Amino acid sequence: MKIEWAPIGVPMERRRQTFAMAFLILSFMILSFGSYFFVAAVLFYGSVLWRTIMVIYLVYVYANHRRTHSIMDGNGWKINRNNWLFRHYRDYFPVQLVKTAELPPNKNYILASFPHGILGTGISINMGLDISKWLKLFPQVRPKVATLDQNFLTPIVRGLLRSWGLVSVSKEALVYLLTKSNDPKHNDNRDGFTSNAVAILVGGAQEALDSHPGKYILTLKNRKGFVKMAIRTGSSIVPTFSFGEVDILDQVANPPNSPVRRFQDFVKRITGISPLIPVGRGIFNYSFGFLPNRRRIVQVVGAPIDVVQNDQPDAAYVDKIHKQVIDDLEKMFAKYKDQYIPNSKQDKLIIH
Repeated sequence: MKIEWAPIGVPMERRRQTFAMAFLILSFMILSFGSYFFVAAVLFYGSVLWRTIMVIYLVYVYANHRRTHSIMDGNGWKINRNNWLFRHYRDYFPVQLVKTAELPPNKNYILASFPHGILGTGISINMGLDISKWLKLFPQVRPKVATLDQNFLTPIVRGLLRSWGLVSVSKEALVYLLTKSNDPKHNDNRDGFTSNAVAILVGGAQEALDSHPGKYILTLKNRKGFVKMAIRTGSSIVPTFSFGEVDILDQVANPPNSPVRRFQDFVKRITGISPLIPVGRGIFNYSFGFLPNRRRIVQVVGAPIDVVQNDQPDAAYVDKIHKQVIDDLEKMFAKYKDQYIPNSKQDKLIIH
């Protein structure tokens, strides 16, 4: 394989963007695994004092998660959701945010977000790491990104996730956020915000397995839990689509029923996590590595679908709203694909 090296004369701004990307990817990879090794090292080899401190910390993490679902109210630490590092991370691709309709701050929202891709980059940047553009387009609406519940039991990492506005996708956490008062005078809204918008990557780990450049394959036909949650809490559903999400990383070929896919499905059934093997670029080359490729991602936020609140959602009504979500996504893809996807004539939307 011929290696394509990055030219020496790369502009300094692009070098800073690559540094930001590499730093964040490496840091998260190291922290995700390193935190467990650190805890184990302290428990096995630390002094009595350090072992005691670690046990107290682990008990606190578990108890706090059970009591509060690890939710940080408000917008978290704003300095950690709008800074130099994350702005360069955004500009690396770049990631854009497009508004097509108003989101009035007098109600709460579930953003049904597609596609998942390998990393869920578009939604994570716009509604998690760098929320400056979101706050300009949707004032008074707090952006939140839902992720796997077990992530908030990971030592050290949970603190970062909370500070970035990430929340558990558990039923209890979603109900807590989506039933928050929209009254400006309520104590929960002293920060000037009166609405919560929780983004859910509905396709999840299963959809990530189908992520390959140019292939927009959504896992949605049998995913109705988010619709039921919206109806139970009276939250509007906002379909969102991140064009280009699947193009920033490829993965090792894993067609259905292949040995690789069977192994991935097995691990996913046990852990809820898909063991993906991403294929990207390197820091100094464009041919191989773990960094995403520079491909534009455009997250289009659709119009809200209002629902009638009901503690016991009727199956027929759930199906009706679910179909409307699918219809809106198909219309969104058809309307914007030529604008935001290069060579879009070959790209089709497939919904499983």
